[in-house]
Amino acid sequence: MVLAHNVFFSLHDHSEGARARLIQACRTHLAAHPGILFFACGELAADLRREVNDTDFDVALHIVFTNRATHDAYQETAAHLRFIAENKDGWKQVRVFDSVVEQSPATTS
Repeated sequence: MVLAHNVFFSLHDHSEGARARLIQACRTHLAAHPGILFFACGELAADLRREVNDTDFDVALHIVFTNRATHDAYQETAAHLRFIAENKDGWKQVRVFDSVVEQSPATTS
């Protein structure tokens, strides 16, 4: 089992520039930590507008950690804390979804 850490940022400034700055900050401060199996960040896919889509965010961060311990250690790193300090004023809302997941082999139909 691994830990999936998904964070959805709603910004005060919804501009392309503000989204790009936060995405770059994620890459700069959050991508290179011990225990990360998968890292990705990007902006809302605005053209996907199904009834079930939650579109109340600007930037999404997705990190999969090897386990809970590596996630917990990441939360206290200087780089993570610097990311928060440097960017929090731009956040209108932050929603964090953590889950314990098991990777299954990909199947094709």
